[in-house]
Amino acid sequence: MKLKDTKIVVTGGAGFIGSHLTEALVGAGACVTVVDNFSTGNPDNLKSIRSKITINNLDIRDFGKIKKVLKNQDIVFHLAANADVPKSALEPDYDFTNNVVGTYNVIKGCLQNKVNKLIFAASAAIYGEPQYTPIDEKHPISPLSLYGTSKVFGENLGFAYHKSFGLPFVSIRIFNNYGARQSRFVMYDLLTKLYRNPQYLEVIGTGEQIRDYCYVTDGVRCFMLAAQSDNSVGQAFNLASGQPTKIKDLVHKIISVTGFNSVKVTYTNQSWKGDINTLVADTSKTQKILGFTPRISLDEGIDMLHRWFVGYKIR
Repeated sequence: MKLKDTKIVVTGGAGFIGSHLTEALVGAGACVTVVDNFSTGNPDNLKSIRSKITINNLDIRDFGKIKKVLKNQDIVFHLAANADVPKSALEPDYDFTNNVVGTYNVIKGCLQNKVNKLIFAASAAIYGEPQYTPIDEKHPISPLSLYGTSKVFGENLGFAYHKSFGLPFVSIRIFNNYGARQSRFVMYDLLTKLYRNPQYLEVIGTGEQIRDYCYVTDGVRCFMLAAQSDNSVGQAFNLASGQPTKIKDLVHKIISVTGFNSVKVTYTNQSWKGDINTLVADTSKTQKILGFTPRISLDEGIDMLHRWFVGYKIR
């Protein structure tokens, strides 16, 4: 499926991943409509392409409005969600209504409007603590957090609609995307703490937690490959680099790029509820079917993130 002149909706299109995806789609010649309620999305993320897109400030929990926006659209990328694990524990109603009810509305709207393909931003949080690593798409689903559970609901709804009603549904299970415009989560928090106090850095957890990082523009390319692939429908794909990184090693890389090498680092040895210790992906299916392999190394990505952070935060 070609993207040029294709009518595409990106829910959560003003957010971190969504805005990068929207830019890439515009660059590919697509006709893009962004749906965002701007609870966490930032209009500034879209300023370079504002004149080339349509923006709908609405909430996906409003079925009537989302159904209307999805009319006559070819592809929908559904990224709008609560993506904050700790917040899902503190505000479970908010998490459920956004990630389950909102996703149901998008799915139902796509079916009723006969959208050609719906690509869902799922999460590695659905796997829970792994029974084996690297984690492939056949790994048992056993989320630890309410956020992970809400993403299971969303994915299962999509596959049920695919099997029962023929909805062309694809799920992209995101591990740890990072990069410019991600103004929260671990890398951003580490940079914020370091620039606030270059002498002392407190890190949540033991430092032994393992993650699998993929730069946001690589992640966007994976989403776009899924949209264009004839073999992606009805499938789930891991989105990651397949390269494990301990948090303590990530901390050292971030300290190195900032130059604050004299900082004293301490670890809390405790993390938030629902935090998974080890997340490392088997990406062989994604590579085989979608032809996706990351292009940006972790060191390159951290350097780009740092340069963005300095321009965004230190001004």
